[in-house]
Order: sequence, then C-alpha cells, then structure tokens
Amino acid sequence: MVLVRNILLVLLVVLSLASCSDNAPNTENYPKDSFAKGADVSWITQFEREGRKFYVPGSRESIECMKLLRNYCGVNAIRLRVWVDPADGWCNVDDVLLKARRAKSLGLQLMIDFHFSDSWADPGKQNIPKSWEGLSIGELTDKMVEHINEMLYGLKNLGIEPEWVQLGNETRHGMLWPVAALDENPENFAQLISKGYDTVKAVFPQCQVVVHCDKGNELWLYTNLFGSLQKLGAKYDMIGMSLYPEAFNWQKVVSDCLNTIKHVNAHYNKRVVICEVGMHYRDDVACNKMLARLKEKCMQLGCVDGIFYWEPECPGGIGLYDKGCFIGGSPTSALDCFKN
Repeated sequence: MVLVRNILLVLLVVLSLASCSDNAPNTENYPKDSFAKGADVSWITQFEREGRKFYVPGSRESIECMKLLRNYCGVNAIRLRVWVDPADGWCNVDDVLLKARRAKSLGLQLMIDFHFSDSWADPGKQNIPKSWEGLSIGELTDKMVEHINEMLYGLKNLGIEPEWVQLGNETRHGMLWPVAALDENPENFAQLISKGYDTVKAVFPQCQVVVHCDKGNELWLYTNLFGSLQKLGAKYDMIGMSLYPEAFNWQKVVSDCLNTIKHVNAHYNKRVVICEVGMHYRDDVACNKMLARLKEKCMQLGCVDGIFYWEPECPGGIGLYDKGCFIGGSPTSALDCFKN
C-alpha cells in the first residue's frame, strides 16, 4: 500500500507541475503586498485526488483553487502544514513541495507550518513522530534539524523562499510531548525553538521565524508561553496567533485579540501574524465583517504581517470541517474584504 500511495503521489506531482507550467505567470508581475491576506490550503491536493472541483464564482468554469483564491478572493499568501511521516502521505515534504511550487508560480507569498508530528499538533496533542519516539532531547533536536533542512532545502532547490516559517503548531503547551512540554521541560522547548531558528536562518536568512499559539483573544496564554521563552532566551522573530470567533461574539473576540497583539508587541518586541482564522461557513456575512474589522485594525497597528484564513476551500456541509467558506466549489462572501 505504501508503494501504491507513493506512486500515486508522484503521478499527482507530475500532473500538477505540468499544469502549473502552462501559462504560468511571471512572479515578478505580482509584487508582494506589505500585508498578507492569506489562506491555509494544505488539504488541496487531497481534495483534488478525491475529485473535488473548484469553480469561478457565478459560473461552472473549473479553476485551480489557489488561482481562484488569488484572482477572485484577493488572497496573496499561502500557508502549508508539514507532517513528518503521515500515514497517507498527505502533507509530507514531497506533497508540500508540490503545493509550494504552485503557490510560487502564482506569485503568492508562502508560510511553512512545521507540526513536528506525523499528524495534527495542537493544544490537546503534540505527539512525537513514530520514528522519533524514545529519543533524548539531543537526538530529537538533531531529528528536528534534519526535518527542517529537508523541507527548506527542497524549497530552495526549486527557487522558492518562504516569507515565514512556523516552528510548531499552536504550541501553548510546548511540543514533542513530554520531552519538550512547556510545563514539564521548558528549557527543552526553548532549546528546540532556538535551534530551529538557527536552522531556518542558515537556509533563508531573511525568513521570519514564528512561534504559534492558539486563542489570540486570551492574553494569559501568551504571557505564559512567551514569558517563558523570554526568560529562557529563546530565539524567534514573530508571534503567531489563531482566532476562531463565533457570529454572536466576534466583536469582543476581535477586540480582545487586538489587545493581545498590542501587549505582546510592547512586552516582547515581536511582530505578529494571524496564522489561522475562521468562522462557520453559514456565517459568511458576519465572517466578512469580522475579517474586515480585524484587517483594518491590524493594519492600523502596524506590527501585524497579515491574516491567514484556515482551509477556506473546505466545502461546507460535508462534515469534514465547518469553518471553510466554499459552497458547491465556489467561495462565499466570507473573504470579500480581502479584495480591498
């Protein structure tokens, strides 16, 4: 089965690269905006393999998803998650390289999101990759460096330079549990972040290294995590946030998030990027209002690099994820403010 999956992935890569080369725009024709209006579309190759299609709004003309997001939704940046050895192959280094090349061909900025796990890493789970289990902190550090280098040198060999690299995903409790759990082994967590920072900078010196926490509206999470990293002298460039408000409370959640941004910028002297944001697909009007407010205020603050909507292409109503903003293969109005 592994061989079959690998063969299928290779075929998908070849077909994708061929399609991207046809009439591929010169990226110099798409200057980088100072504020990222981004989307995490890490599911896209899996969706395509499953036969899902995407359509120009108001028609049944099919279009590649990243191109749709750029041309019709105002998206100018893409975020991609990386897993170490996922069981089905999706989001491994090869799959990410495929998607990154497509983003590059469209002139889109790129964020790489290392989970340092074989599957989802988040506040409730930070599982050590199966092949890394039982290793000491020194051995884990070596494995992490090897994994980062595999991904980043793969990008460099394709002429792709990411603007941001995220070390860990929603790491409010650290990562690679229990060896680098924040409460149990904060020194180990800080060591991994600093070593990851040095590794990224050795490949891409201008790339911004991000440490990511969830619930941007809850300041205490940020003072706990980044206060610990400050105390231990960890090296990183930026603070990443997730924010998932509901239609009934988005005004307060956004206001609280803006207060968190102001606090961390002042106390840790770090710029901020909203790595993930989302709202229920049925609440697209409220979502657009929320994003418009968040974008306007973040741009006024001047210390925020951008906002990334998490998996907007996920189709509403299929039970996989309810905070996407596509219905029937076309976008709702949720991202309309990104057009401005």
